[in-house]
Amino acid sequence: MTETPDPLALFHAWLAEAEAREPNDPNALALATATPDGRPSVRMVLLKHADADGFVFYTNLESRKGEELKANPEAAMLFHWKSLARQVRVEGPAEPVTDEEADAYFATRARGSQIGAWASPQSRPLEGRFELERRIATYTAKFGVGSVPRPPHWSGFRLRPRAIEFWENRPFRLHDRTVYHARADGTWVTEKLYP
Repeated sequence: MTETPDPLALFHAWLAEAEAREPNDPNALALATATPDGRPSVRMVLLKHADADGFVFYTNLESRKGEELKANPEAAMLFHWKSLARQVRVEGPAEPVTDEEADAYFATRARGSQIGAWASPQSRPLEGRFELERRIATYTAKFGVGSVPRPPHWSGFRLRPRAIEFWENRPFRLHDRTVYHARADGTWVTEKLYP
């Protein structure tokens, strides 16, 4: 692994390689959240943006992950690129994106996904598929052929990394692990970990 003082540059290099080689969703990540009393949960989401300010994903704010992040903003992400035998772990607090950011991203989504954001009360019990299809039809009719506004319960989060770990497979399970720890001044310090 080539070390750099900027873990975001290394992350973007690895992501670009994954985009060239992963068969599906190279921007997919496992997002771990927890309740205030520490009960964890994890699910897959898609990274939509990453820069010096953090790693951004979008969701229904009333979903389990949305509710957990409101109550306990500490979260962790894991990118696993099997075709590259690499993974990246990111840990830190998550905070809401601005309304302007959420509106701008929502406007780029496919119309069906925009309607789905209105129709699906994510993470809540569903009696049957017909119930979801009925809600989709209702919101499709409501918005007609006009633009679909962002629902008030749909937005994004930005995970601000305190630590970013890069893991690369090596023979005999002697893997290469480098962790970047954020300093208060915005710089990073690195350390190697035993595999």
